[in-house]
Amino acid sequence: MRYHQAVHDVPLLMEGCDSVEQGDDLNVRDLLPDELVRSSLKLPDLPEREVVKHFVNLSQMNFGVDNGLYPLGSCTMKYNPKVCDEIVWWETVAGLHPLQDTGTTQGALALMHGLEQMLCEIGGVDAVTLQPAAGAHGEYTGMHIVRAHHESTGEDRNEVILPDTAHGTNPASAAMVGYDVLDLPSKDGCVDVEALKATISDDTAAFMLTNPNTLGLFEKDVTEIARIVHESGALLYYDGANLNAIMGKTSPGAMDFDIVHFNPHKTFATPHGGGGPGAGPVGVKAFLEEYLPVPRIVKKDGVYRLDHDRPKSIGKVRAFYGNFGVLVRAYAYILMLGGDGLERASEGAVLNSNYLKEKLKGIFDMPYGDLRKHEFVLSGKPLRQKGLRTTDFAKRLLDYGFHAPTIYFPLIVDEALMIEPTETETKDTLDAFVEACRMIMAEDPEILKGAPYNTARRRIDEAKAARDMILSWNAYEKKMADGAGSR
Repeated sequence: MRYHQAVHDVPLLMEGCDSVEQGDDLNVRDLLPDELVRSSLKLPDLPEREVVKHFVNLSQMNFGVDNGLYPLGSCTMKYNPKVCDEIVWWETVAGLHPLQDTGTTQGALALMHGLEQMLCEIGGVDAVTLQPAAGAHGEYTGMHIVRAHHESTGEDRNEVILPDTAHGTNPASAAMVGYDVLDLPSKDGCVDVEALKATISDDTAAFMLTNPNTLGLFEKDVTEIARIVHESGALLYYDGANLNAIMGKTSPGAMDFDIVHFNPHKTFATPHGGGGPGAGPVGVKAFLEEYLPVPRIVKKDGVYRLDHDRPKSIGKVRAFYGNFGVLVRAYAYILMLGGDGLERASEGAVLNSNYLKEKLKGIFDMPYGDLRKHEFVLSGKPLRQKGLRTTDFAKRLLDYGFHAPTIYFPLIVDEALMIEPTETETKDTLDAFVEACRMIMAEDPEILKGAPYNTARRRIDEAKAARDMILSWNAYEKKMADGAGSR
């Protein structure tokens, strides 16, 4: 093991420096309502050198796709070309303001309109909105479209069905729109068609499905599922989290899905993780287009305009027109790869996944099926024989220079390890990951129980961190004033 993460005693920017009280000299008081005006604003008074050093030191204490394998299943943490980031910083992109007149933003509107057409082609749909801010926000938008459609036909449908392999945001999104959520048990890791027939009814508004699913299995009965759903009068919703597995091979539209959300931050070159930014464009078949959020980008007489005159639209789902920087990255990535390149990306993702699966299935248990798509799920049950849990193994991987895969999801796999190597990793990297897994499984269990050792911080109390979050300087000051602990 040669991996050792940097350790810096890095204070917060507000600590150890003089602060500047920003007062009336900011000349904005007359522009703001009284209730929004603060008498002072504390800002750290630091030279550029200290600010740069602060953030570089923090970056050295972190782990990301730029410095190692990040096989976080379902999240698709693939390396993204830096040219896409560079383009976003061009003044012609970063300098735009969403309140500019459309006559001055024709290039941006043309780009977004073009991206909509690209996503229509990739997703097999007829129209796309770029407005939603993330995948879960796309689901939420899609569920509003479902509700608008059924209301327009005079039907009162109040249930949404989803399989037990669904992403956790699926039931949350449906519930937020007011639907009752029904959980459908799987059969051999895929949708139980007979159970679906028994569950679906005149109350069903939609069935939400990811294909391939979270086990990495392709739902081979998807056309039969679509038939059952549509014959009941419900809509079929596609969670686009796993689109990286099928680009150029098939599409949600070809599988007869009605609504699709895309994850550009998983599939089309925006760095994923760290809290954002993301995007969640939503595509629909033609009969649902009238419900898409406004404004819609339209082209008339060679000029792009924003059309708000859509009486049946669900309205806006966020301010302005979407996370523009994410959309620009996606546009550039798709143009660079082209259709053939996107197909090769999917082929590489599936090849890497199955290669790694074959190497690891002798070390861990492998429930469900054999051939997988872009990801696969193993069971860490063999660890129990040593008095260990999957989380112990995952923490120890960090000491070998690898980020842990997703663990304990999906819930239908005991001690789950959900691994997605993506298409951007080499065979040498995958082999090194396998060797690290073998070495860890041969180690003294007591070593694993104390891991990690070579990271900037040792094992974190995750439950305490979730319950006792300190997310702002004001919260930190209050914590310190209450004598509740140290940083």
